[in-house]
Amino acid sequence: MLSRSIHRGALSVLFLALLAAGCSGGRHETTETYYLVASNIDLPYWKAALAGLHRAAGDLKVKAEMAGPSTYNPKEQRDMFRTIVAKKPSGILVSVADPELLRGEINAAIAAGIPVITLDSDAPASQRLFFIGTNNHQAGMTGGRVLAERMHRKGNIVVFSIPAQNNLVERLRGYEAALANTEIKILQTVDVHGDPTVAFDKTMEMLDSQKLKVDGFVCLEATAGKEVADVLARRKVEGKIVIAMDTDEGTLDWIEKGGIAATVAQKPFTMAYYGLRVLDDLHHNKPAKLDSNWSQDLQSPLPAVIDTGSALIDKSNVSAFRKAAGNPARTPATLAWLHRGFEKTR
Repeated sequence: MLSRSIHRGALSVLFLALLAAGCSGGRHETTETYYLVASNIDLPYWKAALAGLHRAAGDLKVKAEMAGPSTYNPKEQRDMFRTIVAKKPSGILVSVADPELLRGEINAAIAAGIPVITLDSDAPASQRLFFIGTNNHQAGMTGGRVLAERMHRKGNIVVFSIPAQNNLVERLRGYEAALANTEIKILQTVDVHGDPTVAFDKTMEMLDSQKLKVDGFVCLEATAGKEVADVLARRKVEGKIVIAMDTDEGTLDWIEKGGIAATVAQKPFTMAYYGLRVLDDLHHNKPAKLDSNWSQDLQSPLPAVIDTGSALIDKSNVSAFRKAAGNPARTPATLAWLHRGFEKTR
């Protein structure tokens, strides 16, 4: 009950911020520029986020750009973040590849008076203002419950992840919580380093190994699921359960073909859209101090977290999901269907 109240309170704060932004159409300067700094920006996930960023920028009549390495490269992301801070932007959204590597950079931006909000992947030990994105622990529990059901609560699994990323750490904890009272064991966790070929090659190795008996594969990031499904299909291996993450076309194709049992969908468009609008409001209504300890301030004007929701996609609803997601008009009926789907898994 408490977490639900906090979530509703956060949304109330956000609604007021958006209302203020929507009622002040003439307040923007021509120099006002915002950035979204991500990693692996060529992924379909970040293309969806970029669409949300552009939509919000168009609504607000401001400039917004996405930057970041085209592969998983935390050091390059840090260097790009540092370069953007030097430009003195109006605000920054950042999906943090390595929270320890970026903590000092985020703190430096805050000290320079630049609002920073983490998006998708958090840096909780930094002075970022708050986090907007998926409740990743809940997303992991959603995937874990499906995995337990499909595996009849017993067997061995392998997890593909990027252990340095805070969001994937939280997803794994969610899986562990969901599997706590089962006989499902995690044999190993593979660091894919954001490279889909690692998932492909490691799956091949596991199938060739006489030592490992793997019954299921859990993919905590977007690229591994379809690689695992591809290997299993090539080797004509049946009966393995694959749970993926996110909704790129390859993942959805494998769900329709039965190679992936389910995937947990996120809302990157919404993260970027709302993130930019809140940054805009913070730029025009900046707190007296950005580096206050907002998490311990019971009268803080800022929420700690904005949960954008997640949804389970499997063979029963993948066609409807594709139809809704591919409709640029976003009719009321479509939006209602999407809303119900995401609310179910919170």
